[in-house]
Amino acid sequence: MAIYTKTGDRGQTSLATGERVSKTDLRLEAYGTADELNSWIGLLRAAVSSGPSAVSIQHSAISNQLEWVQQRLFNIGAALSGAPGEWINEKDVHELEQWIDRMLEEAPLVRAFVLPAGSEPVARAHVCRTVTRRLERRILAMEETDQWIVQYVNRLSDYLFVLAEYFARKGGEKPQIWEKTAKCKN
Repeated sequence: MAIYTKTGDRGQTSLATGERVSKTDLRLEAYGTADELNSWIGLLRAAVSSGPSAVSIQHSAISNQLEWVQQRLFNIGAALSGAPGEWINEKDVHELEQWIDRMLEEAPLVRAFVLPAGSEPVARAHVCRTVTRRLERRILAMEETDQWIVQYVNRLSDYLFVLAEYFARKGGEKPQIWEKTAKCKN
């Protein structure tokens, strides 16, 4: 079976409903961003599995969480492409909130703006967070979107921020705080 169909050669593709739309359609921008985020989370999972020992100790549970997130991102892609059904619900949002709360109990956040930097897992979590925020903007631009999807994506960004800081604390990293008048350290 060939991977190519040639049906998209003129800049159009089909949604789950069968409707043909431009590849620049807002829905494709949204679910394409969900797909991109899914790939970044796959890289984050790889970094978690090979990260510093403090992170590696937790890697199995966190990798499982991230796999669950990846599954939900495919659900979001299906919903955004018009596939019928309930793809994200209140339980999904609540699951993220529970993980956030547990991480914050173990490693409270610093009350300051933190630079998106640090070890590889920390930096990758921040990249995932920023792509999640772009996904949220793309979804909101569609205007007619399932509210659970909007809440889930918003909470996912929070989860990824807390995860980045959790990795930093558990890895013994000092947070890099934003300083308005920072000087170059030569």
